[in-house]
Amino acid sequence: MLAKLGVEIANSTAALAKEVPVIITSLPSPKALDVTVKAIANAKLPRRIVVEASTFTLEDKERAEVALRKAGHIMLDSPVSGTGAQAATKDLVIYASGDSKSIAKLKPIYAAFSRKAYDLGAFGNGSRMKYVANHLVAINNVASAEAMVLGMKAGLNPQMIFEMVTTGAGNSRIFELRAPMMVADDYKKATMKMSVWQKDMQVIGDYAKQIGCPTPMFSATLPVYAAALKSGHDEEDTAAVCAVLEKQAGFKRKRSKSGKSKSKKHRED
Repeated sequence: MLAKLGVEIANSTAALAKEVPVIITSLPSPKALDVTVKAIANAKLPRRIVVEASTFTLEDKERAEVALRKAGHIMLDSPVSGTGAQAATKDLVIYASGDSKSIAKLKPIYAAFSRKAYDLGAFGNGSRMKYVANHLVAINNVASAEAMVLGMKAGLNPQMIFEMVTTGAGNSRIFELRAPMMVADDYKKATMKMSVWQKDMQVIGDYAKQIGCPTPMFSATLPVYAAALKSGHDEEDTAAVCAVLEKQAGFKRKRSKSGKSKSKKHRED
């Protein structure tokens, strides 16, 4: 697919590293990071800047940074905040940390796929900030679903709930992004798959325990996400927690003959 869009595909990580001075990695697992870092380090190349954009533990990132530094390269810890839908419109935020000169040098590259890149200082601060941001995402997503279910069970039209919340004090960026899927009761076009999100949840929860910080609100969302996975929503968007809460509330939407949710229109006076 990328090749059809004009993207040149390298045969291997080492082959790619030979051709470009800056490498951006966004990987599914720490193991994938280890394999990628080993390939770059073993290629015996002039200094490269590796921008690591995944959400992993600090230990995973630090292990990779040490291996690359020993090979003469620079690694930046630069997690990305935003969903797939936001990525499509360059509405991402970069939490860059590490070598400040390299971060400044890469501003034009960051600007090509984000609306803002921040230099957060020492290596690892990017990941720490990502944990904080995703902690709120986890809570706001479930809170958005809970509010939608409360409104629907009270007899309110889901589209009206969305419109009224987004114009009031209870609005959030996550509500704006995820509530439309909740209104449509359709979670197949995932901006963040439930199965992938669980990795981030584990990283955040473990880090909070490691530094001795209680997270009662975050912890309260864990059973909801777990229930979503168990009920077959693993490949759907995390907004599918709404379907879980609907079931727990004993609420069933009325369906049209086409199978879509029926919604009564609301009027504006």
